[in-house]
Amino acid sequence: MLNVIYEDNHIIVVEKPCNIPSQADKTGDEDMLTLIKSYIKEKYNKPGEVFLGLVHRLDRPVGGVMVFARTSKAASRLSESIRKNEFTKRYLAVVNGKFENRKGTLEDYLFKDEALNKSRVVTKDKRGAKLARLNYEVLEEGNNNTSLVKVDLETGRHHQIRVQFSNTGHALIGDQKYGKSMPGVQIALWAYELEFKHPTKDEVMKFNVYPKKVGPWKEYNFIK
Repeated sequence: MLNVIYEDNHIIVVEKPCNIPSQADKTGDEDMLTLIKSYIKEKYNKPGEVFLGLVHRLDRPVGGVMVFARTSKAASRLSESIRKNEFTKRYLAVVNGKFENRKGTLEDYLFKDEALNKSRVVTKDKRGAKLARLNYEVLEEGNNNTSLVKVDLETGRHHQIRVQFSNTGHALIGDQKYGKSMPGVQIALWAYELEFKHPTKDEVMKFNVYPKKVGPWKEYNFIK
């Protein structure tokens, strides 16, 4: 069941569940782009192919709020907002350990290994290295040596949040690729806030969606 948070003639904002791809991939599994196109086609009785622009992505295991463009004008303008860093995505993560500083900035250079579909922290002078920068704030500390952090991305590198926190010794709970193997535990990373200027109105829009209060999230009061 598709959870539509907002829609108008130019955009549609939805909640992406965990483990559903943002767009079709080689697995052939159900994906968000196809699901939303089917929803629009059925709701508005649209003949032929439905236009839907994918302007940003979430990794398959990560859930949260996403916006899709319903017109080419909206797609172009939202993409331009992203290029100008006027498109704000904020995340929640449950990570291992406690922090000395409740607020901080992580700045690293990341290199993506295409063959392994994995990124790592490298030196600035490595060929292909890209600057990765994020700001974090510890919202709460858990009883089992974990912390709930809010993350504000300044760059959008491959697996950025996962790699940078793992590099500091605070790997995300349930991260099979960059943390400890915890079979059956869903990665505790969620895109909870999206803020952007509407592509056709002079209006800044802000949407919040919280993860379900289960698993690593259940002991934190911030999760509504």
